[in-house]
Amino acid sequence: MDGASMSRGTLLSQLAYSLGAPEPALRLLVSVLIGYPLAIIHRHTLYGHLLQYQHLFFVVSGLSIGYFNYGWEVLHSVASVLVVYGVLKIIGGTLISVICIFIFTMGYLLAGYYMTGTETYDIKWSMPQCVLTLRLIGLAFDLFDGKKLEEELSQEQKKKALSKIPSLLEVAGYTYFPASFLVGPQFSMRRYLDFVAGIFRDEVETFQTDELPNCLVPGLKRGGLGFVYLGLYQVGILFFPDSYLLGKEFQELPFWKRCLTLGLWGKITLYKYISCWLISEGVCITAGLTYNGKDSSGKSRWDGCANVKLRVFEGATKFGHFITSFNINTNNWVAQYVYKRLKFLGNRYISQAAALVFLAVWHGLHSGYYMCFLLEFVIMKLEKDLEAMLEQSEIKEFLRHGVLRPLTWLVLKLYTFVFMGYCLVPFVLLSYPRWNHVYMSVYYFGHFVFFPWPLYSPFVKKLLKLWKLRRSHRE
Repeated sequence: MDGASMSRGTLLSQLAYSLGAPEPALRLLVSVLIGYPLAIIHRHTLYGHLLQYQHLFFVVSGLSIGYFNYGWEVLHSVASVLVVYGVLKIIGGTLISVICIFIFTMGYLLAGYYMTGTETYDIKWSMPQCVLTLRLIGLAFDLFDGKKLEEELSQEQKKKALSKIPSLLEVAGYTYFPASFLVGPQFSMRRYLDFVAGIFRDEVETFQTDELPNCLVPGLKRGGLGFVYLGLYQVGILFFPDSYLLGKEFQELPFWKRCLTLGLWGKITLYKYISCWLISEGVCITAGLTYNGKDSSGKSRWDGCANVKLRVFEGATKFGHFITSFNINTNNWVAQYVYKRLKFLGNRYISQAAALVFLAVWHGLHSGYYMCFLLEFVIMKLEKDLEAMLEQSEIKEFLRHGVLRPLTWLVLKLYTFVFMGYCLVPFVLLSYPRWNHVYMSVYYFGHFVFFPWPLYSPFVKKLLKLWKLRRSHRE
């Protein structure tokens, strides 16, 4: 630990030790929580006033939080912003600028992973750098879209396209916005500029400092929900830490118990990410960034940066539900700037594979990321193919009747419960010796279910057709 880390971490180190938590993780939590008072200060003193002051407030706050966590290594983000801004000023709004910024930011990120990586997940300067990478690439794309004719843009692109290059102060404020600098969520420069301009202000809200902003209570509620999930995670890891899967006790469990344990461990692990996103989203709501108009009853909506749909996530009965409800903003970013940009390839599976490869590379160099996203690809392929088959055979309607409906639900819940944990193993354990050890202990059963799907899918299709034929004869 360097001198800067010692000076800013002495008290925090003692607290982390007493709580039994890693110091970097505790420092990260404190940094996210600092966002709440910062959001309230901004809302009551700067919001609706001079834009330059707002940008400066965010830059100073974000850089201070970055230094609190990573010391002078926060300058990696500063260097990235300066280089990208230089490229935008010289050739911004062109395809070449998009390519240059993509290569530079991804190259810088991968170099950071290479220099700082270990066999476990580390909370280092490369973590906010990965958030920054998407933000800057998205900025380059939005300027590129802003140079196109309006009829050439999709509805989503029209909402984000920029007609002129933002100032360096605007880009810096966007980069270091304290509610999202460290862990996200992702949002566009267009949303940020509209926010500081006061466009997202609720129509019934005034700028008077003696009134509570309408976004305060929804923000605190969302953050409070994040603490509920954080509590569930902290209790869960007492019984099922990552090391448990590598230990002898897990190996000695009956096979079916190992499978269920994987599912329970996976659920607990996901709660760590959900808690962090909810707390961070609460800060964005409190700041007013997430204003999303009004619902049909005239009530303000604060879900403009929602990163998780809890009801969909907790009620998931297929992996597609996890995709649409988990890490929403990153998934939307990849869909907008990678998947849909590859439409010219003429094959959605190639586009999907490329998007998942990008996600794996963006996460890091560990083999576990690539195995995890490979599993996602083959599972989604199986689910889409099988769902189409079930629709054609009409068996889907049959399974919704009577006693079969709750039984079908139970089977699907068990399926998503077990296999989500199974897929998370390489994502969390990262290095091949570790995740291979766990997969060997469960005989790679998930791989034998999903990877041979192209070989046995014709037989499934024939069986479903035969079932439909026999049922029609009976009727």
